[in-house]
Amino acid sequence: MKKYYTAITAIFLVFIGIMMVICLLSPAKTFSDEENRTLQTMPKFSVEKLKSGEFTKQFENYIADQFPKRNFFVGVKSRSELLLGKKENNNVYRGKDGYLMQKFVGDDLKATEKKMEYINNFLKDISVSNKYFMLVPTSVEINRDKLPYAAPAQSQLTYINEVESCLNSDVKFIDVYSTLYSKKNEYIYYKTDHHWTTDGAYYAYQKFCQVAGIKSRSKSEFNIKTVTKDFYGTSYSKSGFKDVKPDSINIYEPLDTKESCHVEYSDNKSGSDTLYSMDSLKQKDKYGVFLGGNHSLVKIKTWSKNNKKIVVIRDSYANCFVPFLASAYSEIYLVDMRYYDDSVSRLISANKIDDILFLYNASTFAEDDSIQFIE
Repeated sequence: MKKYYTAITAIFLVFIGIMMVICLLSPAKTFSDEENRTLQTMPKFSVEKLKSGEFTKQFENYIADQFPKRNFFVGVKSRSELLLGKKENNNVYRGKDGYLMQKFVGDDLKATEKKMEYINNFLKDISVSNKYFMLVPTSVEINRDKLPYAAPAQSQLTYINEVESCLNSDVKFIDVYSTLYSKKNEYIYYKTDHHWTTDGAYYAYQKFCQVAGIKSRSKSEFNIKTVTKDFYGTSYSKSGFKDVKPDSINIYEPLDTKESCHVEYSDNKSGSDTLYSMDSLKQKDKYGVFLGGNHSLVKIKTWSKNNKKIVVIRDSYANCFVPFLASAYSEIYLVDMRYYDDSVSRLISANKIDDILFLYNASTFAEDDSIQFIE
């Protein structure tokens, strides 16, 4: 029996070794269409990174992200755990009513305070009329009642309150938790994706307008159009839970204007006369219908005649929110600090920006440290 287990162990180790060699010799993939995220490539080695543990962490992520047939093994793992009665895979909970909800892992208080220190120092040195901050809870918080029984889930509300308490007093915090919670029985989050729906973004837009003193548009002023009923998002791909129904995606088109806007994408030097990328509906990441997905800097010239300008420091939650601002601002600049390596202060000064809005979902804001480079 001992020889049997030794042989099994040896075969397993040989298999892992072969797969790692294949992984190291194969061309590295930089992006996963299935998970809609950038993959870890081979990290650059340095003694300092090795001592700090950063190199080891990045190398582990590299092996995990570049493992051959990764999507196949994720599916196998998911199906195996379902047979064992587990309701979570790859940090995605299988909830009630077909909801797949990504687990929230918040910062500790010191890390949160440090992150907010970067933002406060940046904000105190810029000259704009209004400073806004919106931190959006994800589905795992608003739909806590749909989580599996006894599923451990950190409180995003506590985290959001901590962030608010750290902000400079001249920054207007926009509380959308209460707004979204009051609409929790509506379709405000996708079931297979980590984003909010256009309806969720619309309710947040109404709250933003209330705080900013802007007249919001009613739903009756839009043509609400379903552009796909076959959207499987990042939670679906990441979890491997395949026996769920797809989501639908709606867009809101203003009824009172036939004028187009002009959108410039600085990273690939392209442009468009629409806020919606309909070609994305033919791809895996159909959420890219909103402004073509994530870009380092996007400049939007709208049909509005009021000559007000806003910079939005954001993650992908802003993609379906920003179209609602088109009637309130003549120019909108979207900056994604995960990809932007220029000075935001210079951008604000050069374009005579009136307002600035930080718009993140709570999970991305907690996990991502790129905000430390804002200047």
